[in-house]
Amino acid sequence: MASSPGLRAPIIAGFVASVTGTAATTAIFLSAFVALGATKEQTIAMVALMLVSYGALSIFLSWRHKMPLSVVWSTPGAALLAGSAITGIGFTNAMGGVLLCGLLLALTGLWPRLGQLVSSIPKSIASAMLAGVIFSFCVAPFAASASYPALVLPVIAVWLLLYWLSPIWASPVAIVLAFTLIGVNQGLSVTSSDWAINISYLQPTFSPASVFSIAIPLYLVAMASQNIPGIAIMKSFGYEVPFRSSLVTTGLGTVLVSFFGGFVMNLAAITAALNANEHAHKDPKKRWIASVSGGTVYLIFAIFAGVAIAFVYQTPRELLLAASGLALLPTIGNSFSVMTENVEQRIPAVITFLVASSAITFFSVGAAFWAIVTGLAVLALLKLSKPKFLK
Repeated sequence: MASSPGLRAPIIAGFVASVTGTAATTAIFLSAFVALGATKEQTIAMVALMLVSYGALSIFLSWRHKMPLSVVWSTPGAALLAGSAITGIGFTNAMGGVLLCGLLLALTGLWPRLGQLVSSIPKSIASAMLAGVIFSFCVAPFAASASYPALVLPVIAVWLLLYWLSPIWASPVAIVLAFTLIGVNQGLSVTSSDWAINISYLQPTFSPASVFSIAIPLYLVAMASQNIPGIAIMKSFGYEVPFRSSLVTTGLGTVLVSFFGGFVMNLAAITAALNANEHAHKDPKKRWIASVSGGTVYLIFAIFAGVAIAFVYQTPRELLLAASGLALLPTIGNSFSVMTENVEQRIPAVITFLVASSAITFFSVGAAFWAIVTGLAVLALLKLSKPKFLK
């Protein structure tokens, strides 16, 4: 029993990190899968499958390497899908894109130069692309406040108050409050059938949109917004993340779940910080227990996937987007900060943001891809030497 006080801190840290992370991000994923045209059953299967998958991978990697390696689903990637005009692609084509993204992640682990190539994309451009695709998403809470003031304004007020007092709790508490108010106002209910979880095999299909509208943007976002920051955060706490093992494991895991309606998995950034800091344990060698604890919480949450989705499918889309948009405000705030910090890259980044937020589509390829291409092209143009007669 003498060792139990030493284990209590990492167990609690892992529990808090997983609870807050799940509460703050689930609505975003549900919005993304609704946008993809997934059925209620497919969405339930996705949430349950992903909770089990990245919960198990968090436990495995943390135990194997004895460091707090937290694996999560790609929240920026889900926001990218939810905020993009990708209707009409089809669910199986979307899974084809997820599969290809997983292969790219695994290849990055096996061939580090690919990761270096992704890292060479200026952070301002990558951040501007992400900010652009989630911009309309983040506007949703304020737009919905005109139609549902009694439901939305109190939630915004609570989010702001908690963001001032304790930012980590702002999104989870606000989202729980939002669905509580929505449930009471809209008369949401749960039936016995909502507890059923039916995970079934599906065959991913491929199209140009799978590659350019889904796979490549998801890969860039997973690397730039999750894996690279996650590795950097872990390094700041003195941990050298096993790059190959982590990328290959999460990449192949993504490939596997794509055959059952799953989504992209990557290293955590914010959750990693919660599990790797001194609050998890004074001894850095014992903080891996926090990620194991958090992974166990994910496995338990999977049981309640059907109930969560039942509420979502009864919620007006405008309110669903409003609840999800609040959780993305810190993300877009950070993206705006990064995209404008380099003066020389500011105009290319702003153009990237505008293209991404325009929701344009060319050749069945969405705005996220064209935003990156346009931003890099403008950046390259501005770096060219001016003609001699202009000097």
